[in-house]
Formats: sequence, structure tokens, C-alpha cells
Amino acid sequence: MTATAARLLQERLGLSDEELLAVLAVDPLTLLAGDELSHRPELALLLALTEEHDDALLRRWVRAGGRRGKPIELLTARDFGAFEDALGDLAERGFTIGG
Repeated sequence: MTATAARLLQERLGLSDEELLAVLAVDPLTLLAGDELSHRPELALLLALTEEHDDALLRRWVRAGGRRGKPIELLTARDFGAFEDALGDLAERGFTIGG
């Protein structure tokens, strides 16, 4: 995994630079070096989990509240299991906005 993969995840989910650093638990220099990311399994996992979804949908969904909380909060807390469950909910129920 490289900085390019990290950038893809950032664009796919609409993450800020700070959010991306929190999700990957790296500092900016490590992210820029890229080759240091190869030991980070979460990057490949998150890319695989999100590849089947529309990017525009993911960018809206990640900031919306759901029954498990906001997916962005799950990501930045590095609760990848809960994030995967939330993605499962998205796949099963679709993205709906409640009132």
C-alpha cells in the first residue's frame, strides 16, 4: 500500500487530511513516505470494504448519523469492526435520510 492508496481512500470517503491521519494512525511524514503504509492492514481492508459502493454515496453516508453512530466517528476512533457493520447496514438497507 502506498500514499496513492491512502489518497484513494481519502477521496472515496471524503476525509480531511486530519481524519485520514487519525484513521491510519500515522503522522504526515509517514503518509507522504507511503512505503511505511505497507504494514497497515486497515488501509487495504477499508479500500476493499468500500470498493463496491458509489463514492458520492459514501461521502454523504460517512457523515450521516445511523443506528451505530456516524461512520466518520467510527473510523476516526479506529473501530473498524463497527464501521464494517455500518457498511453492512448500508448495503442491506440503503442510504435513507430520516426525519
